[in-house]
Amino acid sequence: MNGSDLVAFSPITDRPRLAWPNGARLALWVVPNVEHYEYLPREVRLRDPWPRTPHPDVLGYAGKDYGNRVGLWRLFEATDALGIRCTVSLSMRVIQHYPQIHEAMQKRGWEYMSHGLYNSRYHWGYAQAEESAVIAECNDIHDRLVGGKLSGWFSPAASYTVNTHHLVAEAGIAYWADIFHDDQPFPVKVRSGSLVTVPYTMDLNDAVLARRPDDIGEFCGQIRDHFDTVYAEGDRVMCIALHPYWIGQPHRIGPWMRVMEYILAHPGVWLATGGEIAAHFRANHLPAIESHLAERGR
Repeated sequence: MNGSDLVAFSPITDRPRLAWPNGARLALWVVPNVEHYEYLPREVRLRDPWPRTPHPDVLGYAGKDYGNRVGLWRLFEATDALGIRCTVSLSMRVIQHYPQIHEAMQKRGWEYMSHGLYNSRYHWGYAQAEESAVIAECNDIHDRLVGGKLSGWFSPAASYTVNTHHLVAEAGIAYWADIFHDDQPFPVKVRSGSLVTVPYTMDLNDAVLARRPDDIGEFCGQIRDHFDTVYAEGDRVMCIALHPYWIGQPHRIGPWMRVMEYILAHPGVWLATGGEIAAHFRANHLPAIESHLAERGR
């Protein structure tokens, strides 16, 4: 399998241009990763989620647990003040284990994109039937506690397999965020059903920055510079990926709010959820993109 078996190649400058609602120049989605890491992981296959020490790794677990206990509640206040409706990259068991978190996210109308069951259960090494069962369980949790099918999927720790996109499409999930290959939504080749990507990011992602020296200024500078470029280009998607255990620290939330105020002061920024971006792309642009790809193929 190579990349062309997953998504067709098309330079972004050659495609039909996208038009966002109300003439917006940019679609922006803000994605907090609301996760649960198991204290004693049940599954350890190709990668140990706590490699620093034998289990339990109290220091590692506690750092992540801070996000759900404190950081997320600080982020709620910040996004409320900014008027941002988020798309949650959600470990689905969170809304079973922590009903207060579920209630708070539902109160704000946040959209759920499945991030698997736990962020310590990676999909690497899953047989197709195992992975299909996990996707079905995530859909079932959403249906019972929210209502209806999930609209989006992002595998835990980006641990997708060669079957993930097929299984996600077969489960009736509309968009996939596992590949970070573009600045626009794009159709994915699946064996049945239909699937499009919505661009997620590992560049504007605080968890990636957290592995380097602690510098909220660097992160906010990257956000601002990225925005200035894609806003000038137009018809792009910008994603800002957050983790409450990092961005929700007292010394980081203020600088992040200020760079978001800078972005939101610009006209023509469509603050959207992943589901809204995918639905708009499907309804207004997918046929033209498919025709474009067919013409290139001929």
